[in-house]
Amino acid sequence: MTKAKFSLKPLSKFSIASCAVICVTQGAVARDFSPPTYVSIIQQAVDRAYSHYKTVTDGENASYISYLAKANTKFYGIVVVTTDGAIFKAGDADYPFPIESIAKVFTLAHVMKIQGPKTVQNKIGVNATGLPFNSALAIELNHDKLTGSPPPGNPLVNAGAIATASLVDGKSLEEKWNMLLREASAFAGHPLTLNKDVYDSEMADNQHNLAIAVLLKSYKSLYADPTETIDLYTRECSYDVTAKDLAVMGATLANGGTNPLTHQAVTDAETSMRVLAVMATAGLYNTSGEWLYNVGLPAKSGVGGGIVAVVPGKMAIAVYSSPLDAAGNSVRGQLAIQSIAQDLGVNIFKIQMQK
Repeated sequence: MTKAKFSLKPLSKFSIASCAVICVTQGAVARDFSPPTYVSIIQQAVDRAYSHYKTVTDGENASYISYLAKANTKFYGIVVVTTDGAIFKAGDADYPFPIESIAKVFTLAHVMKIQGPKTVQNKIGVNATGLPFNSALAIELNHDKLTGSPPPGNPLVNAGAIATASLVDGKSLEEKWNMLLREASAFAGHPLTLNKDVYDSEMADNQHNLAIAVLLKSYKSLYADPTETIDLYTRECSYDVTAKDLAVMGATLANGGTNPLTHQAVTDAETSMRVLAVMATAGLYNTSGEWLYNVGLPAKSGVGGGIVAVVPGKMAIAVYSSPLDAAGNSVRGQLAIQSIAQDLGVNIFKIQMQK
């Protein structure tokens, strides 16, 4: 069977919203449309990815965080949210899990919106490190000892994310945390909450991240107290989300910073554009290059098992599945997103020739 080519351009907001109700609530009916609507094509792509990879057992839970090590490996959910607000789901789309490193995206968006893209570029850096996400060696290797300039880093690996957290404005730790949680909740479209069990688990074994913060401070590349910054950083990694939440958060970036469900302007279009660029460079840790080469979408993963990919101007695709590969990325999440992206033809580097 020939795959249908995908484009949202001919689809009006009314047709996407109205058809989406049919697709989500009566998926089988929508898939019988002839000729198929664009909406049914999205649901079919989600269903195919879910059924095809449901039995995959590769990968292991993150073992260095006790809470994550105990996650149920059977849970698997996929959600697509378009910039028109249509939602397509399969599996455990509403199962809550810790956001972990994906939170770095939304902290970065907050800092960049308030302090500007130049501050992020000059104080943190936006280059990929080429080393594991929790590497302290990257700081030493990349630090310019001759000029004393800040170590070129990236806001989506631990060192850069810790430096980003240190740039959050606020008179106290609680004020900074409440600001970040409010902003993340605006991206999701509803209040998010801290998972205290995850927070306590990570704070009890956070010496490596604290060492990174102290090393950054020694190079004048941390901009607040190391202990307070690590507390804030750990909190931002410990709030719960669902695959649906991640898809809405990603779709907000795809929509130039406006949440497609609540229509709230959470951030601005330039910030969204630059955040997506950083996601493309380091969103899947040290395998980000391979991901971009094979899938062609900016994305961000977390060791909690979540992953979200963004198609600028169109949609976001999010998956939850806890078993990870050696780099810390959800195995089924990567497979499912790649399958959906290929079915829909949404690689951002794909050139559409005019006939």
